[in-house]
Amino acid sequence: MNKKIIFYLFSLFSIIGFSQTMEMESYNFGEGLRFNGEEGNSIRLTGYAQPMVDLKNYTGLEENTSSERYRLRRLRLRLDGTSSNQRFGYRFQVDLSGTSEVGDNTGDYLLDAYISYAVTNRITVLFGQRATYTDNRELFMNSNSLQLAERSRLTSAFSSIREFGLFVTGRFRMNNGSYLRPYFVLTNGDGRNAFDKDRGGLKVGGRIDFLPFGLFTNLGQFRQIDVMREQTPKFVIGAHFSHNIGISSRRGRGSGDIIYLNANNEESLPDYVKYGVDFMLKYRGFSAIGEYIKSEATVPDDITQRVRNDGSISDSFMVNDFQDVDSYVRGRMMLGEAYNIQTGYLFKSGFSIDARYTHLIGDEHSFMNNATFYNRPNYYTLGVGKLMSRNYGFKIQASITYVDGSLGINNNLSEPIAGNEILGRIITTISF
Repeated sequence: MNKKIIFYLFSLFSIIGFSQTMEMESYNFGEGLRFNGEEGNSIRLTGYAQPMVDLKNYTGLEENTSSERYRLRRLRLRLDGTSSNQRFGYRFQVDLSGTSEVGDNTGDYLLDAYISYAVTNRITVLFGQRATYTDNRELFMNSNSLQLAERSRLTSAFSSIREFGLFVTGRFRMNNGSYLRPYFVLTNGDGRNAFDKDRGGLKVGGRIDFLPFGLFTNLGQFRQIDVMREQTPKFVIGAHFSHNIGISSRRGRGSGDIIYLNANNEESLPDYVKYGVDFMLKYRGFSAIGEYIKSEATVPDDITQRVRNDGSISDSFMVNDFQDVDSYVRGRMMLGEAYNIQTGYLFKSGFSIDARYTHLIGDEHSFMNNATFYNRPNYYTLGVGKLMSRNYGFKIQASITYVDGSLGINNNLSEPIAGNEILGRIITTISF
């Protein structure tokens, strides 16, 4: 077994075993195990598995070029706890599937590891690694509560997903019953915690959410499907902004992936700014999410060299047969804008019907124009699902996505394809 898996499992069960005086309070299918200690401390252990089938086909071709993939999309264990001093809390979560949020095999199993302290009843400070508040709203949602089989392409294009640093959250009730929820984030800017060299500067950002009709039922603001069937309309609208000072990856999701040097062989990295607005609405089984996001970059004018993947150094920055440092650097970053709108309805029987439209617009010089991975402006998705319980304990979902390849796309082997893509997905969620 991978040494990292052994370490994370040992850490998880060591935390449980350390509290020997705890007794199980309750178990509800899909909501996990709850333990209480004699001194007022508590632990909640949850988890879920998501087997998945991916199907892909290209239209407009004479021969069949379909492909299929069977995988364990997620296998997660999460432990949430509080100390005897109820102001202190913690979370520890691992994904033993070895698959990242965007579907790439990373071998990095640690998702969340942070401690929290409630400064007041309205303000909480967290330190460690967790999902950041400066991504689009869909990243607020737990993976086992998604409305469709997979997250939108907007999310995979722009999100940094998890980061390491300081997070401050607030919740303020207004006189008319509405709520204001501000968030502040200060992280290392390298995505998940970088145990090697920490490159560039810090990332600072925040978000502010406004809930005019009060709070959602049972944490519904952080789950996509309206399983609680809100009896009055619930709505949240928000805006977010972040400034990453010196990134060494396409969107600030990693560290050391892309490195540039100046004439003194010192690292010189571009800044990355991201901002957007989004909303969510729920009412009697109906739910809707809308998101807009935009990214920009500032490229230092002292860059003279780049580090290749093999560690060698080159002074070549060729773009369309011309030496153009600024355009070359931008061409390796996720620069552009996108919007995503999705909606769905959950019947009382547990069946759901869902639809989504995602539109991506890459800048003139951006990795979003890469024909193998992106360069697809429109995504149209229809989905159906069946929930066996109101708490996401067991559900099965299927979706089909039509992908616009009119700008010119490649297959997974980087071979040009004169057609469009059709993606089929089936995923099952089993929680305990």
